[in-house]
Amino acid sequence: MATISSHILDSVTGQSAVGIRVELVRIVSDSERQTVFDILSDREGRISETVAAEDGEYELIFHTADYFPVDHSPVSKAIVRFNMQDNEKRYHMPMMLAPHSHSLWWSE
Repeated sequence: MATISSHILDSVTGQSAVGIRVELVRIVSDSERQTVFDILSDREGRISETVAAEDGEYELIFHTADYFPVDHSPVSKAIVRFNMQDNEKRYHMPMMLAPHSHSLWWSE
């Protein structure tokens, strides 16, 4: 089983972003998507889920509008599209969020 994980940081406060809604969606075709999981980041701003990965494209969706008030941020989601090809790999994607920007990097 593959592991999808992230540590989400609020770059405004310098604290962990607690309660961020994060979805993993498998892209089946141009018109079909399957939700793999839909969770909230924990009290340390982390998520970690094991999934039965099928070879293909996925989107990890960070619902930022639910975290930052609407009047402070025009960005509603930060979406990372990636290929998951190894069912035994850890896919770790830390994210830093601010009302008008985000930064993501890849770590194994």
